[in-house]
Amino acid sequence: QVQLVESGGGLAQAGGSLRLSCAASESISSINIMGWYRQAPGKRRELVAIITNDGRTNYGDSVKGRFTISRDNAKNTVYLQMNSLKPADTAVYYCKGTRGWPPYDYWGQGTQVTVSS
Repeated sequence: QVQLVESGGGLAQAGGSLRLSCAASESISSINIMGWYRQAPGKRRELVAIITNDGRTNYGDSVKGRFTISRDNAKNTVYLQMNSLKPADTAVYYCKGTRGWPPYDYWGQGTQVTVSS
């Protein structure tokens, strides 16, 4: 069972930056896809960004050009660099890992990001 722990959330001003980290309890090189999702109050959880174990990335439309996902397999950590933050980015951000076939998802507990205008 992979444990995922997010950190780096907090309060930022509009236009500012934050970097989220997701630390895994074991090697992430065996995890096919690592990703970040977010959920704002009253809204459905949505994709922010994903990265495959060979480095391919994909982003939600609302964050393209502002957020960057990366992974450091040596540190078993995935990062989300968030720039040009907007109040609409306010949400709980969750880390997810997907491994195996059939795919099995592991979720972190979430970290709150609040962007003030």
